[in-house]
Amino acid sequence: MRIGELSRRTGVSARSLRYYEEQGLLASSRSGAGQRHYSDGAVQRVSLIRQLFDAGMSSRVIATVLPCVDVPGDLGVAEETFTAMMRERDRIDADIAHLIETRDALDVLIRANSRHRAELSTPPEPVAPSP
Repeated sequence: MRIGELSRRTGVSARSLRYYEEQGLLASSRSGAGQRHYSDGAVQRVSLIRQLFDAGMSSRVIATVLPCVDVPGDLGVAEETFTAMMRERDRIDADIAHLIETRDALDVLIRANSRHRAELSTPPEPVAPSP
């Protein structure tokens, strides 16, 4: 299939598909006229690539992980992939911890702002006239 059809079938832009190919994530053959042609398996491959991008992985990390799919019986590849996935999981855990800290700091500011707004919306006590 040509790039336009792969784009339609996956919902991924042709520009992104070309990027995937540049990064070594996706392969195509070329016609005599230089048009890209993809196998039917490219639809599933693009879906996997999108899932990995959506999980926050960079194209560099994805390129490290994909050989495990391409060469599932190679122990060396499996070990490299495992190391890359563990490193990525650790990065995500650190991101989550940072987000929790940021949310907690924001909660403190929200509470302070809520008190301040309550003080501003409460009418002042009338001052008794001096005798």
